[in-house]
Amino acid sequence: METAEYDLVIAGGGPAGMTAGLYAARGKLRTLLVEKMAPGGQAASTFLIENYPGFPDGISGPDLTQAMETQAKRFGLEIALGEMRQLAAQGHFWELQYEDRKLLTKAVIVCTGVDPRKLGIPGEEALKGRGVSYCATCDGPFFRDQEVAVVGGGDSAVDEALYLTRFASRVYLIHRRKALRAEKILQERAFQNPKIEILWDTIVTGVLGEKGVEGVELMDLRTKECRGLKVDGVFFYVGLLANTGLLKGIVKLDDQGYVLTDENMATSAPGIFAAGDVRQKLLRQVSTAVGDGALAAFAAERYIESHRWWGN
Repeated sequence: METAEYDLVIAGGGPAGMTAGLYAARGKLRTLLVEKMAPGGQAASTFLIENYPGFPDGISGPDLTQAMETQAKRFGLEIALGEMRQLAAQGHFWELQYEDRKLLTKAVIVCTGVDPRKLGIPGEEALKGRGVSYCATCDGPFFRDQEVAVVGGGDSAVDEALYLTRFASRVYLIHRRKALRAEKILQERAFQNPKIEILWDTIVTGVLGEKGVEGVELMDLRTKECRGLKVDGVFFYVGLLANTGLLKGIVKLDDQGYVLTDENMATSAPGIFAAGDVRQKLLRQVSTAVGDGALAAFAAERYIESHRWWGN
C-alpha cells in the first residue's frame, strides 16, 4: 500500500475543514484534506445562507463553499476524495488509511461533521431516494406542484420547509411539540407563508407507499388518534449524529458522540484536533465552523513546531 507523509491531514471538507486547510497551507504546512463526498459539506447543500457576515443579501451554500475551496487551493492545499477508514498512533505520528493509500502525519484535524438522524420508522429506509429525503435543496425541485411533508421544528426543518414552497403546492410541517424551536425570524416567515400548514403535537409513525412515497401515517400525541396524510414526499429534520466513528476509542466523546475539545480545538489525544459540527458546542453554523477551523489549524501548527526534533 502506498504511503505518503504530511505535516497535517484534515478529515472533512466542510467550512471548518476548508478554513483549517487555508490557514495550514498559508502557514506552509504540507497539508492534505480528505473529503468522502464533495467539498463543502452540509453547507454546500444549503440553498441560502443569510447569517454569514459580509453578505448582506445572503449567499448560496454552493457559491460560498466553492469560493472557500478555490481560496484554499490557491495557497497550496491538496484535496483528495475518499473516506478515512482507520486512525492509529504510530510512535509520535498518526497513521490514517483511506481508499488504497496510507498516510503518516504529525497532526490531524477531524472535521467530519454530522449526518441527519433517522427516525427508523416503517417505510423510511425502503423509500429513501424515492420520496424520502434529508435534503430539500437536493431534491426539492422534483416535487414541483406536489404536496410534501417536513418533519421537525428546528432551524433546518423550518428553513427547508420555506425553501420547498418554491416548488411544492403545499408543505405540511409536522412537529411533535406545540411550539417551534427555530429562530424567531424563520418562525414568522413560516407562519406567514400560505403554502405551509403546521401540524402541532404530531409525530410520523410510518411512510406509506410501494414504489414511491404516497403518504405518511400520523399520530396526534394529545388524542392518540392515528390517520393518514397523502403526500408525495417527506423530508426529515429530526436531529443530527456526529461522524466520530474514526475517533472512537482514541479521543474522549460526550454522551451524544460529539468530540470533546478544549478552547484551542485540541482533543484528549496529542496531535489530534477537531473543528466544526463534529465537536461538542452550543451553536453549529458556518460562522462557528470557520472560527473552529482557523483555531484548529493555528493550534496544530504550534503543536508541530514544538516537536521539530522529529525531523523532516
